[in-house]
Amino acid sequence: MRVAAMVYEYPPKIVGGLGTYAAEITRKFVLLENDVSVFTMNDDEGALPTRELWRGIEIHRPLHIDVSDSLPDVIAEDVRKWGRSGGIQFFSKILVYNYLSASKIINELVKKEGFKYDILVAHDWLSIIAGITAKRELGLPLVFHVHSTEKGRTLGNGSEVVSSIEYRGGQMADLVITVSNAMKDELIELGFPKNKIKVCYNGVDPEKYSPNQIDIAKRKEIRRSYGLNDDDQMILFIGRLVLVKGADKLIMAMPHVLKTIPKAKLVIVGLGDMEDHLKSMVKGLKLEETVKFRFEFVSEEERIAHYAACDLAVFPSLYEPFGIVALEAMSMEKPVVVGASGVSGMREIVISDGPGQCGYHINPNDPVDIAWGIVSSLQDSNRKLELGKNGRKRVLSSFTWDIIAMKTLETYQEVTKGERPRA
Repeated sequence: MRVAAMVYEYPPKIVGGLGTYAAEITRKFVLLENDVSVFTMNDDEGALPTRELWRGIEIHRPLHIDVSDSLPDVIAEDVRKWGRSGGIQFFSKILVYNYLSASKIINELVKKEGFKYDILVAHDWLSIIAGITAKRELGLPLVFHVHSTEKGRTLGNGSEVVSSIEYRGGQMADLVITVSNAMKDELIELGFPKNKIKVCYNGVDPEKYSPNQIDIAKRKEIRRSYGLNDDDQMILFIGRLVLVKGADKLIMAMPHVLKTIPKAKLVIVGLGDMEDHLKSMVKGLKLEETVKFRFEFVSEEERIAHYAACDLAVFPSLYEPFGIVALEAMSMEKPVVVGASGVSGMREIVISDGPGQCGYHINPNDPVDIAWGIVSSLQDSNRKLELGKNGRKRVLSSFTWDIIAMKTLETYQEVTKGERPRA
């Protein structure tokens, strides 16, 4: 199959889980003998190659031109409210990236160079405009991957423009792929055509995310960097420091945890607009010796080392369509405590009872319930190890990139053959 994939972030430009997903799955597509072209953003300086071959994948990165001065009079009010230096310029970059990518696919690669694609694939609202444009011109089937929605990730306070772009993508695409059954239900509620939606989970590389990859010395180095002793219980949160990820509620849970596990320590790693608020919370709760921050976007190598060093990973998200960080921690044989209210793909990933239990589901709005999940995971050392081993078993049986890529390709083939997607 010959795939033209449009995705906002792609190595070396990684912002979050989408970039990791795109890099891993396109590589697997190539290893399964498919041809893949990726159309993605260049960096702010335009320093990345506009066309290159990397790991068998042809990557195209159009150079940005700033059209933001022409936008204020023609864009909707809710985009103008984002601000001139932030929102309007960002929206400008997205529009230019989409239209230049579509033009390159249509006019340069297909019409001039004779490329013949079987399918167009666009990820999230950030790339669906290019997908819709290329579908109209080339008559190819279009798959729209929806990893989250504007309404969900902003807890209902997002942009109507972005929501409308998402909705139009759902109507125009031949197939909508999303990351969990919880997310499928959300899309149906938002008016996406039910018969178009299929669920294909994300995955993880269990060879890369393996406890055997990190030696004891590196684990101790990580722990020492936060002032942790060997007998401290390290609780890890890694992710964006924004309201929807629930780091504030996790901090509020720590006084309750300390009543049962006095040597518990919380390490929070990430960037976001809640940094100052979280520091103030820690000071107000007098948790300076318990909560440690690292306000950085760490490399994948460092992220894996943090999983290896911790005793437990906690992700109390208020909205999490999938939650690839939970898979990463499970693959590293760590028990996980995850938010399981509302739209939560982690509720589907993490088994919370029975012989295959690998973690606990909690109400992310309730610090006492978060504390219950943490204490339940850590108070019995043998149980803690069992939960971790069960998590890796679950990854190996259901969530490797090989399994996920095969399922995704099978789903693509339904629309390339003109079949209606099966529910």
